[in-house]
Amino acid sequence: MRIRTSRPRAALAVPALLLAVAMGATACGGHDDKAGPSGAGADGKGGGSSAPAAPGARVTITPAAKAADVDPAARIRVTVEGGTLGTVTVTPDGKANDGVTPVAVTGAPDAAEHVWTSDRTMTPGTGYTVKVTATDGTGRRTSTTSSFRTVAAGKVNGVTATPLNDAVVGVGLPVSLAFDTPVADKTARAAVEKALTVTTTPAVPGSWGWVTDPLTGVQRVDWRPDTYWAPHTKVTLTAKLSGIDTGGHRYLRRDIHDTFTIGTARISYVDLKKHTMRVTEDGRTVANFKISGGKPAFPTWNGRMVVLSKQSTVRMTSSSVNIATSEDSADFYDKDVKYAVNITTSGTYTHAAPWNDAMMGVQNGSHGCIGMHTADAKWFFDRSVRGDLVITSGSTRATVDKGNGYGEWNLSTQAWRALSALA
Repeated sequence: MRIRTSRPRAALAVPALLLAVAMGATACGGHDDKAGPSGAGADGKGGGSSAPAAPGARVTITPAAKAADVDPAARIRVTVEGGTLGTVTVTPDGKANDGVTPVAVTGAPDAAEHVWTSDRTMTPGTGYTVKVTATDGTGRRTSTTSSFRTVAAGKVNGVTATPLNDAVVGVGLPVSLAFDTPVADKTARAAVEKALTVTTTPAVPGSWGWVTDPLTGVQRVDWRPDTYWAPHTKVTLTAKLSGIDTGGHRYLRRDIHDTFTIGTARISYVDLKKHTMRVTEDGRTVANFKISGGKPAFPTWNGRMVVLSKQSTVRMTSSSVNIATSEDSADFYDKDVKYAVNITTSGTYTHAAPWNDAMMGVQNGSHGCIGMHTADAKWFFDRSVRGDLVITSGSTRATVDKGNGYGEWNLSTQAWRALSALA
């Protein structure tokens, strides 16, 4: 009788053990929704971590559980065999190694719901936890959890976006991202571009292009519409940059998301031969001024320039632009200049120039700036906003460089599009 009773108990014990393993084992601490404590997890050394999810179903997560020094550009991949995927969530632990808030990672399954792949880079120096639910052919649902950590950024590349903070700007301002360290490699530049999205209402065609300021050496990638913005256009930049290697493991560390709006179409036309400036707003002439541009030894740039900033008073010195350092020089100056509107990074402004009042409308007598009577300069200063266009003609000087401020408007659409790393 004891033999007869022991056989059924042994026969029951084996299926119970198998069921516990099938229902409870996970990649790293996961559990079946209806089961108790799980079995052993993955060792974290392979290309992925896996666990039996339910009878006939198996979940595999890559990178492997407990993996360290994972490339931030690596794609997270979740697969299930013998069943279908339910939900996949990837959560950062909020403890990046330099205080930057880590980005969450998104992705999507394939049509059969057997494979889920992430669609973006991850923040360097950050722990990520992947949680997966799956359902087998009998409808039994299980969950699997796995964690890993990305490699820390040995070097960081900073980026500054313009414009930001729901600004209202002029029709000439591109979407612009300036880098602390140039992104020299075309492959890295292409990776940056692929992480950038510009959406507009209404839809506007345009392209990214890479430029470098010839004076400062600052490199930018700008999105310029094919033609000037239309007033009231709403523009949104989404830059999924965190985790992109810009070269030599110098990573970008943060995403950017912001919106701005296009305001009045304010375009000013400066004729350096006639010494005049005509200001238009939404196609209508609103002012005509007498001006004095750069004299023959220091002519004003030709071409299309964009308002960068303005200051009610700017100290201007001849030494700051390498014109003259000695007070004995006829070209030496050191002045507090009123109503200064900056249109190039090389130092071109429109501003009040009362010392040249007699030259307004008569001859060019400045060191390259566009001088105006004080009242006219104040009127122009008060109305000007970042992104307004100032277009000069009639100078003996060359056309302003594409990277000197936002001189890119001097390129044709075809020439501008050719500066994309994806062209």
